Amino acid sequence: MPATATGSVPTTKQPILLPEQNRVIWLLLAAAFVAILNETTMGIAIPHLIDDLSITAVAAQWLTTAFMLTMAVVIPITGFLLRRFTTRQVFIAAMTLFSLGTLLALLAPGFSVLVAARVVQAMGTAIMMPLLMTTLMTIVPAHSRGRMMGRVSIVMSLAPAIGPSLSGFLLDVLNWRWIFGIVLPIALLALAMGARWIHNLGETTRAPIDVLSIVLSAFGFGGLVYGLSQIGGTAAHGGADLTAAQQAALEAAQAMSTLTLIVSLSVGVVSLGLFVWRQLRLQAEDDALLDLRVFRSRNFTLAIAQAALLSLVFFGTITIIPLYMQRALEISALETGLAVLPGSLLMGLAAPFIGRIYDAKGTQVLLVPGAVIAIGMLWVYTTFDASTTLWTIAAAQTVLSLGLALSFTPLFTASLASLTPKFYSYGSAVVGTAQQVAGAAGIALMVAVMSGIEDDRLAAGASAAEAGAAGAHSAFLIAALLSLPLLVGAFLIRKPADDGEPAPLAH
Repeated sequence: MPATATGSVPTTKQPILLPEQNRVIWLLLAAAFVAILNETTMGIAIPHLIDDLSITAVAAQWLTTAFMLTMAVVIPITGFLLRRFTTRQVFIAAMTLFSLGTLLALLAPGFSVLVAARVVQAMGTAIMMPLLMTTLMTIVPAHSRGRMMGRVSIVMSLAPAIGPSLSGFLLDVLNWRWIFGIVLPIALLALAMGARWIHNLGETTRAPIDVLSIVLSAFGFGGLVYGLSQIGGTAAHGGADLTAAQQAALEAAQAMSTLTLIVSLSVGVVSLGLFVWRQLRLQAEDDALLDLRVFRSRNFTLAIAQAALLSLVFFGTITIIPLYMQRALEISALETGLAVLPGSLLMGLAAPFIGRIYDAKGTQVLLVPGAVIAIGMLWVYTTFDASTTLWTIAAAQTVLSLGLALSFTPLFTASLASLTPKFYSYGSAVVGTAQQVAGAAGIALMVAVMSGIEDDRLAAGASAAEAGAAGAHSAFLIAALLSLPLLVGAFLIRKPADDGEPAPLAH
């Protein structure tokens, strides 16, 4: 660590950030919070949109599928954008896109415009989280990054906790347009404040953008996410009470869904392979869209793999829990939301303390108990059946959330801290991409398993509650088995040495 003008070494008692730097972090946190809040409000609104817009459930799913696809396409590009343009330029662009998309959604005259609005929203959302992570790594001293990353964890925990409850309240009292009406003024305020107060951090490069890399990235990551989203549609969902014509139509739909799945995943894998080849060629001249030299750091690679696996089981599980509670236990949507609320709140409240522990003690004191708790609770989930009580589920969800809280903050911090400042933007893009693809894979896999088992049990004459419980049990079992390597990874990931100083502000 470099000496000061007097020759002494700075201590951890110095101010973590200058006032203007702290203001930038809080503005970025507020912008990220409203973006994630918006993302988590749509699920509950879909049944209302089906009725109000006279669309089918299959069509309505495009409101979330289009959002996920756009995120998967844009996030890998953010590494280049954050190096090519200034912090202020990227923030204004992201919040302008998000605000414009929110306004379009609020005023949407029909379904097609609403889908387009969600795409525009997703473009801004995809940029915001990598911008926040890169800025944090750039200006926060190494010895305080865990504490600051805890703030990010608060945003990532509280927004999903508040989103569904807020959405449900607005839908009961007003209508679905107010979901966007509440978000829009907050987004515009954040845009105005950011344009006024955010200054430029770090240095920019003048490298030209590689169009072929963008195309390959779009087909690669977009193809994977879209293909994974089709997994749940490959089951015929038939039954003995269907006519021959209806059964034939369902089988034809299944065949088409299977073909779409195969084609999408094939295009995604091939395009992703070509994308990697292209980046390896371009990164020698520092012209890569997503510089893959970040994976030369063993600690970064291990942390990303651990975070991706954790995201896979986490997003898959939190998607199955509401389905299980409403299908197998016949619990209302409001009670379902209240059951998962304590866990999300715990994650947010614990995050700052976990960040401080990381700064003082490192990774293993957090990751090992976090992995043990998460794995243990996922195995507890496999015991859930049609008679499990609401209080049991709420308690299990809360304890699982503690395990996740102990894991995510040190993983995000240790992964990016393993890189030199030059690669922070690319590392942030990799973190976001890994989360998005792994989360989509977890949701697709577990929903497909649950739906398949549920259909088999219904065809065998089981009740809806028994079939729903059996399907959920199989999905939870998959999650529990996939979580086992987390314990190994928890022992391998280290906290990088505190030998880096934040990059100076560039005005």
